[in-house]
Amino acid sequence: MEMVTLNDGVKIPAVGFGVFMIPADGSTYKAVREALAAGYRHIDTATAYFNEEEVGKAVRDSGIPREEIFVTSKLWLSHYGYERAKIGIERTLRKLGLDYIDLYLIHQPYDDVPGAWKAMEEAKAEGKLRSIGVSNMTPKIWNEFVPQFSTMPSVNQVECNPFSQQKELRVLMAQNDVKIECWYPLGHGNAELLNHSTVTELAKKYGKDAGQIILRFEVQEGFITLPKSSNPDRIRSNIDIFDFILTDLEMDSIRALDTGKTSHDPEAPGVGESLLNAFVVED
Repeated sequence: MEMVTLNDGVKIPAVGFGVFMIPADGSTYKAVREALAAGYRHIDTATAYFNEEEVGKAVRDSGIPREEIFVTSKLWLSHYGYERAKIGIERTLRKLGLDYIDLYLIHQPYDDVPGAWKAMEEAKAEGKLRSIGVSNMTPKIWNEFVPQFSTMPSVNQVECNPFSQQKELRVLMAQNDVKIECWYPLGHGNAELLNHSTVTELAKKYGKDAGQIILRFEVQEGFITLPKSSNPDRIRSNIDIFDFILTDLEMDSIRALDTGKTSHDPEAPGVGESLLNAFVVED
């Protein structure tokens, strides 16, 4: 597994296993165990996924030393603000059943983000969080909040794939060596992307599937990518991308697929309120 060094010196696996929308009915536990057995060492969850407990149990039951598994979770909107964020951090540690979290993110960029960030900075200083970052920040939102922070985020997790390459955001992030993490790295199963001739021709050339070509592109671009699946075969194939390298011309051909658009607009009016009401998280 290739590793990426964050701007705080923490090393993170370039490919992680996402568990968004995997139910907490035993399915998350099973999927995470499958992922760890397949070689993943980076698991990405969140308070608002409501499956942190199964992620933590799978990590503890895996038999793999804790320090070899990179665990990410995210603070939900209902725990923003300094005092509420301290409660949210402790809640996630309790749900995961872990002594520390490797990466902890501001999940949605609304309301009292600076207060929550301060609590996260303190938790990092206390060793409860190894690294801290943000998610879903556009350049406009980044420039609204981050200048109020005492420390720079290590990552910004955003929608990112060959159709949505976040080029403007990447220029801004590069100024402080902030890494892009990709959610929807395969376009959420976008058939147009997966069946695009640029992708399928490369898949044929390298004896890979379309998803593997896309994930390889993202890793070579320097992204941290987070494919999700509950299918054991797909879980294994999504990490089998380190035995080939795309050429510069092939990388350029995929870069040319960028539309500059995303399916989710964090700046749309009312998004924060809608999300807060959609996911009710108790202490």
